Amino acid sequence: MIDHSVRSRARGTLLGLACGDALGRPVEFRTSAGIESEHGRVTEMLGHGTHDRPPGTITDDTEMALCIARSLVERGGFDGADVARRFVGWYESGPFDIGLMTADSLAQVREGVAWTDAGRKAWEGRTEGSNAGNGSVMRCAPYALAYLDRPGVLAEVSRASSEITHADPRCTAGCALLNEVVRRLVCGESDPDSVVGDALTLVDGSGAVPDELWTRVAGLPEETDTETLGYSGYVLATLESGLYHGLSADSFEEAVVEAVNHGDDADTVGAVTGAVAGARFGLDAVPERWRDELAERGELRRLADELLELAPAED
Repeated sequence: MIDHSVRSRARGTLLGLACGDALGRPVEFRTSAGIESEHGRVTEMLGHGTHDRPPGTITDDTEMALCIARSLVERGGFDGADVARRFVGWYESGPFDIGLMTADSLAQVREGVAWTDAGRKAWEGRTEGSNAGNGSVMRCAPYALAYLDRPGVLAEVSRASSEITHADPRCTAGCALLNEVVRRLVCGESDPDSVVGDALTLVDGSGAVPDELWTRVAGLPEETDTETLGYSGYVLATLESGLYHGLSADSFEEAVVEAVNHGDDADTVGAVTGAVAGARFGLDAVPERWRDELAERGELRRLADELLELAPAED
């Protein structure tokens, strides 16, 4: 029997990811000053804006997380070929928002390149500055729920799943780190000043962690210089800001609102922040008025429950 508080935090992880994504979508690529000038402060689901969509519309962040969650549930665990197949199906549906590395990698998978090779080929074809985006860290949280009791396996599958589209070591290690943080929070660890350091130690023991990742996140959230936080599509900027806001805020809403109102890659920083804060505070802390705007809320809640059932089933 899964503890009620664990179930609440698992649900909070997926619904939190989606709410952060949808809240940030209308102001993606805007500056913080531009957001303030037009909206004051974004605290409600807005329509139109970037991508011109109705309120509560999710983007590739949640759509790809759903692909992963559905695959995990239906396959009973990580099946990289199946995840890649679902990603390609989503890619072929013509999503209104898709990252360049993701599109490059999935085009190769569609042309017959093995899922284990496509992301690396795309990565090797890009120069520094365009090769370490946040397109895998934004979607990876479902693995933390499926492998809740298996941290070593979680780190392994987090890296492997990232490599389908994002093979840079900063991306693969970033996914492993984020998922270990989420796993610990869902399991009930409550000290935000130790959870990142403990997670880093475990992830580093299961595979190399790039020095820059250590430097940027080791002291989170207590030792963070908020003046240097970034909100761009660079994976370590997104990871640092998402962890900081998710772990330092006094409530779920405060965390996501603060993250989104910085603009730039607002939907993805919002999604990462939402997953962390949702895992920390649980479902009831995710504002119901936001959840009600999500067409996918029922499926996200169901998938969270079903993902939890996989953890003991694989022991």
